[in-house]
Amino acid sequence: MKVLALGAHPDDIEIFMFGTLAACAALGAELAFAIATDGAKGGKVDPAALVKARREEATEAAGLLGVTPRFLDFPDGALVADAALIGALKALISEVQPDLAITHAPNDYHGDHRALSDALRIAASFAVPVLHADTLGGTGFSPTHYVDISAHADLKAKAIRSHRSQDPERFVDGARTLNAFRARQCNGAPGALAEAFRFEPVFPFADIRELLPPAPPMRPVTVSTKTVS
Repeated sequence: MKVLALGAHPDDIEIFMFGTLAACAALGAELAFAIATDGAKGGKVDPAALVKARREEATEAAGLLGVTPRFLDFPDGALVADAALIGALKALISEVQPDLAITHAPNDYHGDHRALSDALRIAASFAVPVLHADTLGGTGFSPTHYVDISAHADLKAKAIRSHRSQDPERFVDGARTLNAFRARQCNGAPGALAEAFRFEPVFPFADIRELLPPAPPMRPVTVSTKTVS
């Protein structure tokens, strides 16, 4: 199985879906990473130097799973779902031949995230099902699928911390808080962590459960035996 992960910026894959990708790799899946923009607006330093640094950081993080990321190098902050982006994504899909593609939700907080999501929806067509990752803070997101990342949480944190130029601890903390909430939301066992996703069935892809690692084990559901007087 091949999984294609697409992030708008050099740290997005790590923040939103890295735990699931680690779980996929543990099950034997082949991974491919693609980053749409150059990340030049992710700081107040010289843009050229920042692009270089962020490329190195993304390469280091992806290397934790044995992946060499692809860089599409569209301008940061100006991504639009136009013919150029759709064409680049179609070429990427044709090259990788993935069984599943994962990217941002169409209602995520950043315009680049939304543009990448829209463009991938068009580019994927009949070629591959598209799974949408959780939004920042879970805002406006209704999951349909959950993946247990408990065993991969430390590796996810290490991957996020690879992005030293981005003050990564805020993303480590935010991701762990959200992952703990998502595990509780799906009645995961105490201490579990989960990444949440949403899948909108589009013909011919109606059911992708067999393409995903398992959700957290559920805690037993019990009925109270207390007598209320």
